[in-house]
Amino acid sequence: MVNVNLEACKGCMLCEKNCPLDAVHVVERKAVVDEKCCECGVCTRVCKFGAISKPADLSEGYAVCSHCSVQCRVPLGHTGACKRYTNENGELVRNRKLVMQPSDKVIYPDKRLEGPITTAVGAGTNYPCIRPAPHIVSEVRDGVECVTVVTEAPLSYSAAVVKLDTNTYIGEEGDPVYRDGKLVGMVNTEEYGSKMIAVGGANKLTGPDGFIVARTITELANGEMVELSVNKKIKIQVQAGKAPVINGVVESKMRIGCGSATVGLFAKKMKAAVDECIVIDHHVVGLFTEHLAGADVGMEWSGVVPNARKSSRGRYFGEHGEGIGGTTIATPRDAIKSVDMTRAKAGMQILVLNTTGEIRALFEVLPDGDVKEIPMTEKATALADDIMNNCEQSLTSVMYTGGTGGSARGGVCSKPLAITRAVHEGKAVLTIGGAPTYILPGGGIDFIVDAGKMVDKGVTWVPTPATVAPVEYTMTKADYDAIGGHMGAVRPMDELRREFGE
Repeated sequence: MVNVNLEACKGCMLCEKNCPLDAVHVVERKAVVDEKCCECGVCTRVCKFGAISKPADLSEGYAVCSHCSVQCRVPLGHTGACKRYTNENGELVRNRKLVMQPSDKVIYPDKRLEGPITTAVGAGTNYPCIRPAPHIVSEVRDGVECVTVVTEAPLSYSAAVVKLDTNTYIGEEGDPVYRDGKLVGMVNTEEYGSKMIAVGGANKLTGPDGFIVARTITELANGEMVELSVNKKIKIQVQAGKAPVINGVVESKMRIGCGSATVGLFAKKMKAAVDECIVIDHHVVGLFTEHLAGADVGMEWSGVVPNARKSSRGRYFGEHGEGIGGTTIATPRDAIKSVDMTRAKAGMQILVLNTTGEIRALFEVLPDGDVKEIPMTEKATALADDIMNNCEQSLTSVMYTGGTGGSARGGVCSKPLAITRAVHEGKAVLTIGGAPTYILPGGGIDFIVDAGKMVDKGVTWVPTPATVAPVEYTMTKADYDAIGGHMGAVRPMDELRREFGE
């Protein structure tokens, strides 16, 4: 277990509050550690007074967990910090059997309902919503009569989520996003290898800049180019299916993974190419020889220390900024904080690169521990090229989101709660502009759809303001009747085709 310096301990309780195993308690204003402690390092990292430290040696009966980079030292009969593995007689055993069957809560809709009989693009809107939807059509699919109800529904609860495949800094979560100086959204939480921007939502649509918000959501969903800015400083051009342009620079590559993942993927090739490799990334900076993947290919820590805050073995947190890989590191040389010459040797080669391999530089360690840049060798170039060539092209994606659980249900049937339940139960399949949706769990009918899969330019807007979504509900005719569907308005699809000359 960890050691506590009682003189340094102030009883602040940060260790107790953060311990994942409830193994630390403050008693009479001093931290006390019990036998559950797995030396995961959480307490040592949150302690502001340096009062807690890990023992240098492995205690008797403890087992080192190698199932993640933390490497907990797990006491006999107890678990590591994640509580997945138990030390049973010195062997770490997964304490839950493999679950082979998916959850019985998953509902797979009838294959015959996966696509609408017709899309709602061009259908128009019957208003007020007590009237049947503009088109309610039927056709027989594999011996079962199916119905699709379509309408173009004005949605004040709607938004666009924009995914930018880039590591370039665009601001922090929550930073305001503007169009033509008007507030239209915010920077959202990141996804793997991508920055996210949320545009719109009910509060923005009903706010003072609602008209430009509605227009922006519509144009994004329709695949048009839109110019945005974050904090009125960082300029971004976005268009679904195109590379994002940030401050005038066209993004070209999406990172293969964070710095740690890059090391994990290319450890064997790194060993063959260089003595050390630092992969710069704002999320996790990877240090090859210290990383578990480096150890797995026979490497020992080189003595190189990267310019980042240590997380776990071979993994460091980079600070967000406008430098390489979205960090504050301005040049490859800046990525090397120091070299411990008690472990390093003069002449060692250190490759520094970003997670796309586009930025790369090779350095040689000097006798005094400093480094100098040298020309890229063939092996180092081949490694960087291999990383770069395994990256995807950087693209912008747009997800259109909305809530259709309001009055528009009246055009579908006479029992609004019934259509809501039918959608969640998989009896009625909701598509938007012909594209499949994900229905958010819980109440209402809230959806998210890949706008790139919708019928071209299928979204419009009205100056209430709201966006207008092409909504389609498809179900069997029997289920449609059961929810109080407008059976008198059902028409064979062939009749509709003849009417429109299809």
